[in-house]
Amino acid sequence: MGIKLFTGDDRIRISETIKNVLSKDYEVFEGETLRATDLPGIFFGTTLFSNDRRILIKDLAQNKEAFEDFCAKFSDYSKTEANVIIWETKLDKRMALTKNLIKSGIEIREFNQAKGVDSRAVLGIFDLALRDGGAAVKELEKIEKEQDPYMFLGLMASQALKKLSFRPTGSREKRVLKEIAEVDMQMKSTAFEPWILIKGLLLRITSLR
Repeated sequence: MGIKLFTGDDRIRISETIKNVLSKDYEVFEGETLRATDLPGIFFGTTLFSNDRRILIKDLAQNKEAFEDFCAKFSDYSKTEANVIIWETKLDKRMALTKNLIKSGIEIREFNQAKGVDSRAVLGIFDLALRDGGAAVKELEKIEKEQDPYMFLGLMASQALKKLSFRPTGSREKRVLKEIAEVDMQMKSTAFEPWILIKGLLLRITSLR
């Protein structure tokens, strides 16, 4: 439980992730219409229908009064027992309020539309992971800021299937493909940071025998 903040221009992936994290039955609040006095009730209130509260707040940063209150009292609001996602379609990280919010430790996930993924780079990282997962992670860290993790993993799965299909199918090949499939499922169904899941995958591939 706790508070997560989603932002970025990839609305489709944000919507899908919200559904995966909050499931179907969640409360929705339009941030632009809220008052600062509404926030304690949202974060700490109860409902007659469920003890497991799931909440989506849209565009809180567009409401100066409410956003200032949220940032000032984040250490208190972060103790909520509800599962809360704040979806900001626009978030100015240059604002002092936003900078202070980031420093306070709120979990922020950015969903930006994919840029082209270099297939040669993906194949090189995958080949390296078969031998040295740590080195593969270091190579990934050089390019991850400019890549989309979902496209990266999809291309890696394609490259792995193509590359390993030319080898006699053994236990290692099957395990590698199974690990990639499991990480793909995790990335689509959990709120874990995608690049962390991919880096863990690269480290595990090396040890598979």
